[in-house]
Amino acid sequence: MLKEFKKFIMTGNVIDLAVAVILAGAVGLVVKGFVSDIMMPIIGHFAGGVDFADMKYVLSEAVVSADGTVEKPENAVMYGQWVNAIINLIIVGFVLFMIVKSYAKMRKKEEEAPAPDPGPSEKDILIEIRDALKK
Repeated sequence: MLKEFKKFIMTGNVIDLAVAVILAGAVGLVVKGFVSDIMMPIIGHFAGGVDFADMKYVLSEAVVSADGTVEKPENAVMYGQWVNAIINLIIVGFVLFMIVKSYAKMRKKEEEAPAPDPGPSEKDILIEIRDALKK
């Protein structure tokens, strides 16, 4: 059973999958940083300086005691974070669309490249030799 497990783990597909999962995690962090640190401030600027993450609908206010401690926290619907998530999805979807489209275009160019001329076949060479011997 241990040998079978070792054989399974060492197959190319499992190792490729492991590399893909690790790489996807790293790419996810880069994309999240790009969206939250670069794109969202730009979108917020053009939306009138609004930070969507702070947008909320308060259902009940927080109850604060005289000494400043919170007795009952605020109950609010944080719809701004949901708007951020939707914008994040649109940006990530667009970036992935552009990557897949460019990959398909590059792959199409590789497939269209003509194969090199293999030269005369063995049969053609033998026919030439036979015709030369007849003369």
